[in-house]
Amino acid sequence: MTTRPLISVFSTSGASDSTVPLPAVMTAPLRSDLVQFVHTNMSKNNRQAYAVSIRAGKEVSAHSWGTGRAVARIPRVGGGGTSRSGQGAFGNMCRGGRMFAPTKTWRKWHRKINTSQKRYAVASAIAASAVPALVMARGHKIDDVPEVPLVLDDAVESVSKTMSAKEILKAVGGLDDVSKAADSKQIRAGKGKMRNRRYVMRRGPLVIYSKDDGIERGFRNLPGVEVCCVERLNLLQLAPGGHMGRFCIWSKSAIEALDVIYGGDSTKRVPNACMTNADVSRIINSDEVQSVVNPAKLGQKKHLRKKNAIKNVKALAMLDPYAAAARKSEARMAEARAAKKSELLKAKRANTQKYKAQGKAFYEAASAQGDVCADGFDL
Repeated sequence: MTTRPLISVFSTSGASDSTVPLPAVMTAPLRSDLVQFVHTNMSKNNRQAYAVSIRAGKEVSAHSWGTGRAVARIPRVGGGGTSRSGQGAFGNMCRGGRMFAPTKTWRKWHRKINTSQKRYAVASAIAASAVPALVMARGHKIDDVPEVPLVLDDAVESVSKTMSAKEILKAVGGLDDVSKAADSKQIRAGKGKMRNRRYVMRRGPLVIYSKDDGIERGFRNLPGVEVCCVERLNLLQLAPGGHMGRFCIWSKSAIEALDVIYGGDSTKRVPNACMTNADVSRIINSDEVQSVVNPAKLGQKKHLRKKNAIKNVKALAMLDPYAAAARKSEARMAEARAAKKSELLKAKRANTQKYKAQGKAFYEAASAQGDVCADGFDL
């Protein structure tokens, strides 16, 4: 007997006929950061070394002219009678020169990965494949799939015809994901289309079996579908692109083999979560924690902001009362001087206006037009 949830086992016709307990590895913690890290390093291990030719850009005979000729000391092509002679060579800034830091085949192409990390990442990817939300978030079409994870009877392992495999997928609702992958086929962007990598296509279901009685030949020709043995689970297939949540279709023997691979006498173990409850705020505010922590300290002295005694008279009075009094007295005297100055300016402006009015009246009288002989020539 087990307390773990039960998974329905569907026949090749789509009918549910039995159940199996959920493998313990499908309760492993979901570590997307670890899956991304391991996937990035694993994907580097199938690269092919490349490098430019060691003679590229250095086929020509050239040497520097040295100093004293008012030209750069870059090596220059010798000879004459052609425009090439005298041109710079070899340098990465020269036309026809070599590249900077020419690539070498002895670059560090491959990456070593911690075995424990790889096993943890694979366990997380398997657990994520049992969460419908993550599977749908990854883009798989599982609207008609009756249950996730999807487990089929062992009869599926003996299917060797693609037509039969297609009918089985249609019966269990997995054909929509295959059609999605087939419709996504398009020409690759970039130069890869000229290097035998012309087409790209989305990933479809991953069919996992325990014994190959023809299932490889039956499913391998469907677009987007990949087939894998449960004893050779690969993170590059379980989490393509480093994204967890691949739609997996298991055979009954394969799902039962997970408890043998992870647990028992095997060296692989199911990872344990660092925290059984990740809701930290709920833990802190729980009665068990709050009953033993120190109460909140009230009445703490509030420190005021320090004030500049050069600008603030009150702060200066706390340091030097006499200096503060002198500054206040100076301020009052400056204010009195300003008031007196304004009164003097007001009186001066009044006198100026009076004299200006008298001068204006005299100018108008002196400028009046008239006949100089109107009163005769008698003085």
